[in-house]
Amino acid sequence: MISSTANSKVKRLTALVQKAKMRREEQLFVVEGVRMFREAPDEWIREVYVSESFLHKWEQENDPESRERIKKHHYEVLADEVFRKVSDTQTPQGVLCVLSMPVYELEESLDNWMADPRKAPLVVLLEDLQDPGNLGTILRAGEGAGIDGVIMTKRTVDMMNPKVIRATMGSIYRVPYFIVEDLARAIELLIRKGVSVYAAHLDESMDYDEPDYTKPTAFLIGNEGSGLRRETAQRASQYIRIPMAGQVESLNAAAAATVLMYEAARQRRKQ
Repeated sequence: MISSTANSKVKRLTALVQKAKMRREEQLFVVEGVRMFREAPDEWIREVYVSESFLHKWEQENDPESRERIKKHHYEVLADEVFRKVSDTQTPQGVLCVLSMPVYELEESLDNWMADPRKAPLVVLLEDLQDPGNLGTILRAGEGAGIDGVIMTKRTVDMMNPKVIRATMGSIYRVPYFIVEDLARAIELLIRKGVSVYAAHLDESMDYDEPDYTKPTAFLIGNEGSGLRRETAQRASQYIRIPMAGQVESLNAAAAATVLMYEAARQRRKQ
């Protein structure tokens, strides 16, 4: 059992939790909690850590799923105080694991989506979102709406930020994401492949429920404070807006994206 916060493994774990640069360099990230551990793809798991109290708990309780999963992978036991030091949550559940980052190729994925005769692709493009909760919620809601992937700029909040991971509630394992150097080029690629790109924008917009989203569709969502850059928005196929009642000017990024994704899902169910 590791009982010191000065242990080299503990220091590395803490750095992986706290530093995006280290996560990028090692192509690793950390997830916490029983559910996130249970749902993690086996091939992604590199290391497993449990707290001393969690180990005693699952040895005594009838939780065969967690028990077998933990036994399947080599695991390290951390003293409770050490585990709290590493954890990013105030009330840690006592299990965390280090995972390898998945690798997705945008053009290859897009070709595969377009080749599937059963379903038109549905994707979300994000420009410079900064709130971890928004990004995680978009992935979670997107999985529920049946999207194929999320494309985002490098200036968007780190996908492997622990707060983003928690907000996805496991969707990080199932929704492909693509981080692009140039969002304009990604939009051009989508349009060239036959995908209509709809920008959430107030200028000369049509109501969001007017277009036909049963065809290949992408929604373009901008930064929480400044919205879409004009040069980005201008590359979209069409501007759309969500009408607001009362004195509300707009929804936040996650709420707006959710409304749009579920309108597309509604149309596709009707079809």
